[in-house]
Amino acid sequence: MTRIRIEGLLAAFPKLVGTGKQHTYVETENVRYVYQPIEALYLLLVTNKQSNILEDLETLRLLSKLVPEYCYSLDEEGICKTAFELIFAFDEVICLGHKENVTVAQVKQYCEMESHEEKLHKLVLQSKINETKDVMKRKASEIDKSKIDKNKGDKGGFMSMGLGRIEASFSDMSISSTGSGVGGGSGAGVTTDVDTFSTKSKGRQPSSATAPPKGLGMQLGKSQKTNQFLESLKAEGELIFEDVQPRAGQSRVAAPAPTDPITLTAEEKLNVTLKRDGGISNFDVQGTLSLQILNQDDAHIQVQIETGGNPGILFKTHPNMSKELFANDNILGLKDPSRPFPTGPAGDAAGVGLLKWRMQSADESMVPLTINCWPSVSGNETYVSIEYEASTMFDLRNVVISVPLPALREAPNVRQIDGEWRYDSRNCVLEWSIVLIDNSNRSGSMEFVTPPADSSAFFPISIRFSAASLYSDLKVANIIPLKGGGAPPKFSQRTNLITENYEVV
Repeated sequence: MTRIRIEGLLAAFPKLVGTGKQHTYVETENVRYVYQPIEALYLLLVTNKQSNILEDLETLRLLSKLVPEYCYSLDEEGICKTAFELIFAFDEVICLGHKENVTVAQVKQYCEMESHEEKLHKLVLQSKINETKDVMKRKASEIDKSKIDKNKGDKGGFMSMGLGRIEASFSDMSISSTGSGVGGGSGAGVTTDVDTFSTKSKGRQPSSATAPPKGLGMQLGKSQKTNQFLESLKAEGELIFEDVQPRAGQSRVAAPAPTDPITLTAEEKLNVTLKRDGGISNFDVQGTLSLQILNQDDAHIQVQIETGGNPGILFKTHPNMSKELFANDNILGLKDPSRPFPTGPAGDAAGVGLLKWRMQSADESMVPLTINCWPSVSGNETYVSIEYEASTMFDLRNVVISVPLPALREAPNVRQIDGEWRYDSRNCVLEWSIVLIDNSNRSGSMEFVTPPADSSAFFPISIRFSAASLYSDLKVANIIPLKGGGAPPKFSQRTNLITENYEVV
């Protein structure tokens, strides 16, 4: 089977799988797709229609057991990190298109078997590395020793020269019987030597006077050239971050550290793909609820939550959580109530994951922000009108709408805009920024003019924003202490909706 054939089969799979279906296989004219959802991903087995589907399902179950054995997290990043290990494990299960009669333990044993040739090669390589390090150390010690000997030689020459001058001055002295000649000769000899030295020194200024302060002269010249370079980069649209040392007491952490004993953070990531002619091709919301506890004394707790009752949202608890407790009472607690939750320092903003949820929809009314782009060519110019419409579900913050442009010599002519704009000349992108979209500006528009270009040059349009509300409307109702029997500990809840991939194509 060719690579193009495989890529074509994989590209067709997402179009064949619909949302809300409980089937585990899809058949086409030539092949059969047997799949199993794993978190937000699919484990897919492509076979021909003549194969035994029961054997295919058994093979798929075995592969699904192997994935958690090699992947620490069942997401795209975790799969990519252990891609080669998964390929080797899958290769032990399937050979030439047929399933091998192996178990999970046997596959792990086969993949972990050591090779004598590999160990020998590693030992030889390590010995060469150690030998090279020893040679480097010897060379370094020889260089240091030669520098020390050279410095000693220079100092010895100066001292011998000075002694020679003193002996010469004493030899020229006239010694009288009264002893005054010694004093006069000594004074004359020493004074002559010192005067000679001072006269030679007067020929040039001392090094402390001629040399500029350390780094000052170079810093001025460097600063001027650097500023010119930075200004040119800024003119091209690059973001320049000044290298400023933080002041004493200035915080390096962007997000405020939690101060309450218990902090629960609910975050939803939005993946939306809109069509330029209207309609929606993808709408996916993935949410997580994480817990952060500062003190070990508050770790024996249970968390009671309230959900918005949206039937389209599917919740999934952490494997260590009690599923029955959550299904019956909406309480998140460990399967073993005697175990405490992990605790972490105030700087650890990740927390411990308790709950995940996901929502998919084809309803366009669920989209928080829609974009309409109308390019039209008139003569030697292209007029582009863009408007946004925001739903009343959320108040959107820090909205940035990035519109790709054809290669331009200068910034486009923005004639009208509701908000602010910035042109990134290096990436040929026009960024439209709105600080806040609320009931006062649920709709807005921008119009700009560029040289003549095809309408497809202004797509895809990417959007970024955040909001303080959630689709799930999840709220923490109460914290239930399991030890002590006292009042519930103080807690705080944070909610955040962000865009992970939001485009108009």
